[in-house]
Amino acid sequence: MREQRKVTDSYWLRTAPGPSHPALTEDTDADVAVVGAGIAGLSTAHELARTGLRVVVLEAGRVAAGVTGYTTAKLTAQHTLVYDRLRRTRGPEGARLYARSQSEAIEHAAGLVAGLGIDCEWETRDAYTFVRDPERADELRAEAKAAREAGLPASFTTETGLPFPVAGAVRVTGQAQFHPVKYLRALTADLLAHGGRVYEETRVVGLSEGEPCRLTTESGATVTARDVVIATHYPVFDRALLFARLSPRRELVVAGPLGDGPDPEGMYITPEENTRSVRTAPYGADGQRLLVVTGEHFTPGTGEVRAGFDRLTAWAEQHFPGVRLDQAWATQDNESSDTVPMVGPFHPGARHTYVATGFNGWGLSGGIMSGLLLTALITGRDCAWHALYDPRRLKSVVREAPSLLKNQAEVARHFVGDRLKRPAGVDELAPGEGAVVKADGERLAVHRDDAGALHAVSARCTHLGCLVAFNDAEKAWECPCHGSRFDVDGSVLQGPAVKPLERHELE
Repeated sequence: MREQRKVTDSYWLRTAPGPSHPALTEDTDADVAVVGAGIAGLSTAHELARTGLRVVVLEAGRVAAGVTGYTTAKLTAQHTLVYDRLRRTRGPEGARLYARSQSEAIEHAAGLVAGLGIDCEWETRDAYTFVRDPERADELRAEAKAAREAGLPASFTTETGLPFPVAGAVRVTGQAQFHPVKYLRALTADLLAHGGRVYEETRVVGLSEGEPCRLTTESGATVTARDVVIATHYPVFDRALLFARLSPRRELVVAGPLGDGPDPEGMYITPEENTRSVRTAPYGADGQRLLVVTGEHFTPGTGEVRAGFDRLTAWAEQHFPGVRLDQAWATQDNESSDTVPMVGPFHPGARHTYVATGFNGWGLSGGIMSGLLLTALITGRDCAWHALYDPRRLKSVVREAPSLLKNQAEVARHFVGDRLKRPAGVDELAPGEGAVVKADGERLAVHRDDAGALHAVSARCTHLGCLVAFNDAEKAWECPCHGSRFDVDGSVLQGPAVKPLERHELE
């Protein structure tokens, strides 16, 4: 990324401003309370409200302004190289159920767009997973075969719309891309029309399970509900120990007008080069297209993010000459240790609490699928794929063991190793920089703003105590253990943390 380009809100958020919703200021009750107003939470709330249930949505920030607002916005059942692995780990039936559930989610969204008349730039596109290394072509052939046997319209090809040759690609026809924030604005309006209530700037900090359940918010107001859905991207409550089965991943995005270059007319992703994802979108009234390129994934709190933006920009400019990359943002997701999202009862003893998490970078189709699945569970209807996504799946734990142990070893490495690093000195910080320093007898996260003023907060993440690290491009503190993110003043940007970093005054 060029030095002068600032990382900002995503294109989706800037081009779809919506009405604000009130904060919750007094106790209330509902049949179902949904925590989180991204695509998983709003899809669930919308489906439930249409059944006649009284639904309340509680959002810590603004509607769609979390992970969903920063997505690449591909709506596809082709999830890079998932089907060959599923065929081996979950059997042919598991792969078929995965394909069916994701495909039905896309069809359901298409029906809502048509039925509600949603203007969200819906476009049907083919999805491609490609490689350029000839030695990986057989891997793509196996994936195409597995996806086809799972029921997708998949094939192996070497012909794409990309401006460079590929060694092989899996092509899945009839997928979709859209403007996710415009879609969710319309879904929210229909939710309200069906009696649902949406509260913004209402952070949930406590959950008491029972009959009924009770949620406590940061302001002290409570919500009493028969059922509760936790759809906060990373669960904000740890009682299910799902944090041991999730690993956070952050990715960078650059975008801009495509110019006179040809539109690749598809949705593309490769696992090579630390991930490269490509799509275009309508841009302006003259038929121009916006190029959106995603990649350079990393664990929050690690790596030099600005250098990652530079690499991604150089790649896009090399392959799409004439593009004017004038926008940049970043997104975050969680990977489950066995590839499959966790959607269903929150933990083995749960009776009225549910969760949706671990979408592995494919939260749009996964979030819509979650709305269908959780609505079926809460209303007592059957869902063919509920066992596939059940967070309580026991056989999966054995298969997950290597990934689970690797994840926890990485968490332990940061928890212990980051405390052994030599802390920086405050005087070493140039304007715009941040670092963990030793001051006033403890480790503090200190940022020197562009005017030279210092901002100090505790360096211990309020989730489970790991030390945060500075993101030099987005000017934020990030926890490398579970992905919590904080502004330079310590306020929570992203969970699972629900409490801010304590502020300190430096002498």
